[in-house]
This record gives sequence, structure tokens and C-alpha cells, in this order.
Amino acid sequence: MLLLASGSPRRRELLKFLGITFMVEPGSYKEEKPQHGDAAAFCLRQALGKTQSVAVKHPDMWVLGADTVVALDGDILGKPQDAAQAEAMLRRLSGRTHRVFTAIVLQRQEERLQKVVETQVRFRELSAAEIAAYAATGEPSDKAGAYGIQGKAAAFVAAIHGSYTNVVGLPLAEVYEALKAVRVIV
Repeated sequence: MLLLASGSPRRRELLKFLGITFMVEPGSYKEEKPQHGDAAAFCLRQALGKTQSVAVKHPDMWVLGADTVVALDGDILGKPQDAAQAEAMLRRLSGRTHRVFTAIVLQRQEERLQKVVETQVRFRELSAAEIAAYAATGEPSDKAGAYGIQGKAAAFVAAIHGSYTNVVGLPLAEVYEALKAVRVIV
């Protein structure tokens, strides 16, 4: 049995595609505030914290945790605090290529597999009206970089290089390989 250390409905939906049975228990880890610096290292720290906060309570189960961030110009863009911050993030992303990192951690007791996956996403030029209208939908509120590629913001994406499911929040090819490696999937 697998335990998903995330309350994300997107991660639950993606994990269901693999056809495995799992339970959900969001961790108690208090996430750090995104900052300037190494986005891959930052999201790995967050994923480790989330995973370990659940794994310590369930030592005999495999626990899967993840964290996703958007990086641009050395800044780590997490979830916006409000519509104004969402609009500011979207203005920065408009017409540019940014990087999306998702760290995955699979742990049972002292056994651990971890990986950070990177995808590059290029937005087309966005008008101020498009940005305001999207921010007003509320969709950006719980998403790194203030957008959901699987939602209305799909119309903003001009190109993607790498894993689409990574941008959604869980790189399925890498998760599948990790679950095979520990025999959760045979």
C-alpha cells in the first residue's frame, strides 16, 4: 500500500492513472516561503519535509511526497497570496520561458528514493486583460507560479519541453519508475 503525503487533488488524480491503490495523508510540515536561489534544492527540501512528516507515523508504508515550484530569473515562484500577486507573477511569465521543478520523494523507514524533474514552459505574450481575467477566476490561488497548465491557463502555453505531468504537479514517468524500483508496482 502507498501513502500519498499530499492534499493536492491534482496529485491524487495523476496517481490514479497508474491504477494503484493508495491512501492520502497530507503532512504536517510547515512549508518554507519561496525565495531567490536554487529552485531544485528548494523544492527537494519541501518534498523531503512533507514526506518525512508522514513517514515517521507510518514506518511500514511507502510514503510519496512531492513539491512543485516555478523558477524565473533566479526567483522561486510559489503559490500567490492574492490576486494581485498572481497578476504580478503572470506578467513576469508573459512571453517568456520559465522552469518548473517537481521533487518527488518515496520513503519507507530508512529507504528513500528522490528525484527532481525539470520542465521548461514558454508562455505567449499575455494582455493585461487576459491576466486580470484569469486571476479573477481564482484558479491561480493554489498553484505554483499562479497558473494551472491543466486548466484555463493552458491557452497561455506556447511551448513545453519536458514532462507535462511534472507541470501539473507529479511527474508520472519518474513516479512510475520509482514505484517499480521499490516493488509497489510489479
